[in-house]
Amino acid sequence: MTQSLYFVWNPSEGIDLGFFMIRFYSLMFIIAFGLGWYLMKHIYQREGESLEKLDSLFIYTVFATLLGARLGHVFFYDWDYFKDHKLEILLPFRFEPQFEFTGFAGLASHGAAIAIILVMFYYSRKIIHRPILWILDRIVIPVASGAIFVRLGNFFNSEIVGKKTDSALGIKFIRDQYSPREAMEKTGLTDPKAAYNAIETNPQFTNLLNDVVIKHPAQLYEAFGYVIVFAILFYLYWKTNAREKQGYLFGLFLVMLWTIRFLVEFVKESQGGFESSLGLFSTGQWLSLPFIAIGAYFISRAQKTKE
Repeated sequence: MTQSLYFVWNPSEGIDLGFFMIRFYSLMFIIAFGLGWYLMKHIYQREGESLEKLDSLFIYTVFATLLGARLGHVFFYDWDYFKDHKLEILLPFRFEPQFEFTGFAGLASHGAAIAIILVMFYYSRKIIHRPILWILDRIVIPVASGAIFVRLGNFFNSEIVGKKTDSALGIKFIRDQYSPREAMEKTGLTDPKAAYNAIETNPQFTNLLNDVVIKHPAQLYEAFGYVIVFAILFYLYWKTNAREKQGYLFGLFLVMLWTIRFLVEFVKESQGGFESSLGLFSTGQWLSLPFIAIGAYFISRAQKTKE
């Protein structure tokens, strides 16, 4: 009876314009950065800062996010592979067993967070000439909004899925269960998209659909949590004096966002990394704990600081 309570997820890769495919994952990143720029524009206008400095902030943030997320994945989650394939760290290619374009499939949010913080040290001293906590208290608002769309992108890609579940929230991620090659081999079709659609809709392949495990949509859980984080930070900045307490919004962001990440990890499939050697928690949870502790410190520090 419980197996009837699921949703089959087999999205198209993106918007096909005929001459070009806009992939949903890439589109979510574009929306994230575009919305982030829009939010910071209004913040800078309120603070009386030059929009020329915002352009620099945008470039630095994009660079830090992508590079930090990539290196975070390499060193936190998959160093056993990349230590023997170092050229593939910053190149979107796989050289073994055969040369192929892969794109950058691995991005880790912990690495992005570290890189953004480091870049903000340079930006605060050389560009905007404000205390580092001033910019961190404000940039966490667009970062929180961006996190929502990154997780939606993961959902469209059927990646970072949850563990098996019998709940009504469960989803059958066809593209997580079968790789493109497996889908084609099992259906006898030569086009991956057609093969996935056949598994979803063709009664001839009902057995293949039945074999797809029902899993938690962990990406959506995180995205929903990040909506709450963004809403709270947005309200506190615009409607209260929280922005005047240096480090408070930054600390609150760290505590809220990484606590959500920590909790969702309990229903998320393992992403690898060093969790097997430490035990108890997943790699994502171990990496989240320092951010939560640092956030709690800045909240306490801000509250003790006299107005």
